[in-house]
Amino acid sequence: MRQHRTSLRFSGFTQYKKAPIPLSLLFPLLTWACLLLWPGEVQAQQTTTIDAGETMYRLHCLRCHGKVGDGRGPDSSALIVPPTDFHSPQSTAKSELDLRAIVIWGLVFSPMHGWWDRLSSEEIREVINYIRQLAPYQPRI
Repeated sequence: MRQHRTSLRFSGFTQYKKAPIPLSLLFPLLTWACLLLWPGEVQAQQTTTIDAGETMYRLHCLRCHGKVGDGRGPDSSALIVPPTDFHSPQSTAKSELDLRAIVIWGLVFSPMHGWWDRLSSEEIREVINYIRQLAPYQPRI
């Protein structure tokens, strides 16, 4: 003889659905909050990052890459391989990830050594932001 199985129902476990917040109310609220909070905060953060990046650049990069990032620093004439001109098309086409890798690991067969053991991740990010201020990113098409 076959037994018939019935589904078990647990008393006390009732599921209630919450009414969703209408998007027509959520979007204006978020937009308004973004307009009030973000511009000042982002601008202040960028200014601080650029100032810190400029300080790092002057301490560690200026001697080779020059004051404006043209590769004509005071020590550049003594180097066998000239330092990178950040304004060149090859340099401005590099992504921030490429620049980060170069700063961290250096360039093979060049005097550019890695800075992974001397600069923190935040300091490297600040230097790259400053370099991008000197020579903005211009992707090749």
